[in-house]
Amino acid sequence: MSRGVDWQISAFSALPLSGRLRSILHSVVEEYLLTGEPVASATIANKAGRPSFATEKLSPATIRNAMAELTERGYLSQPHTSAGRIPNASAIQYFVDSLSPSRFRRGDYSDFQRRLQQHESWHDRVEEGTHLLKDLTQNVSMSAALPSTSQVLHQVELSPLGQRQYLMIVVTADRVVHNQIITLEEDLRPEELAEIRNYINFEFSGWNLDEARRELELRLANDQHDYAALLRRVELFYHRGLLDCGFTPYVFLDGAAYLVGLDLHLTRERLRELFQTLEQKKHILRILNQYLEGAAERPAVKVGLGEAHGAMEEFSLVGIEVSLAGGAKARVAVLGPLRLNYPRVMAAVMEVGQALASTRDA
Repeated sequence: MSRGVDWQISAFSALPLSGRLRSILHSVVEEYLLTGEPVASATIANKAGRPSFATEKLSPATIRNAMAELTERGYLSQPHTSAGRIPNASAIQYFVDSLSPSRFRRGDYSDFQRRLQQHESWHDRVEEGTHLLKDLTQNVSMSAALPSTSQVLHQVELSPLGQRQYLMIVVTADRVVHNQIITLEEDLRPEELAEIRNYINFEFSGWNLDEARRELELRLANDQHDYAALLRRVELFYHRGLLDCGFTPYVFLDGAAYLVGLDLHLTRERLRELFQTLEQKKHILRILNQYLEGAAERPAVKVGLGEAHGAMEEFSLVGIEVSLAGGAKARVAVLGPLRLNYPRVMAAVMEVGQALASTRDA
């Protein structure tokens, strides 16, 4: 018997909302996001019919019955019998999914571009975009700059550091600089380092790094090659990662201090867990990948992040993925409380994302 009742409740909750129920639900969410207080049917009735409000003019009894149905269908909760209703994450998600991102003023967008263009490398621009989002929304901002899987070599530099230590510098076409300190079993003269550097730059500048490594590996395996002596010295650096820059994302976070001032229902232990999570770049990257991959047309919004981390149940994520120089990508987002100014945050994310994409050839 209990399974039949559960099925009936589940099926009832899954039914689409009528136009009137949608309108009243949107009005409840709007009021709650504005005040943070339980919303009474009388409040909706008094505001209904105004041009800036979602609900048509209805009687308090009609609104009360609709709110009771929305509660039964799992969109609203009632803290006390005589109190108003509070929308849950599903209700807020339903409301947010109906929004269209607004736009900032044209002058603001130009300011965003100028601020980003002050930085030469694309990953520095993504980091600046993170700071920009924090300033615009007064919330936590986070981003991941994802290098292309087909990076192109611009040039290499080799510098002696002493005691058989050397600095390998690999610059890719997207202006990203990769540094690595290595130790060899022998000392090389400056002219030998110059010879290695000139050989790599002449032979492989403009090549895809993966292709350059494969070709170099073939040459190193050929003992009859005309440059056998030179290649023996090149091999010393090759086996220590020369041209092997990998696919390491750059992860940025700004505005964590804003979490302290939020009215969250978190214990000290939960708040500590939240800060520890945000301190670890791998967790930030996982969250961005989980919710933003492929979100290129409009900002993706996820209300309630409990499945990502238990301490994030009362948080929302608004973010977007954009294409950058040389096949690189960026995922930029704002992390904030459920009571977020969603239209403004969505607009900020959209504008910063578009500004980042437009500076890709800078």
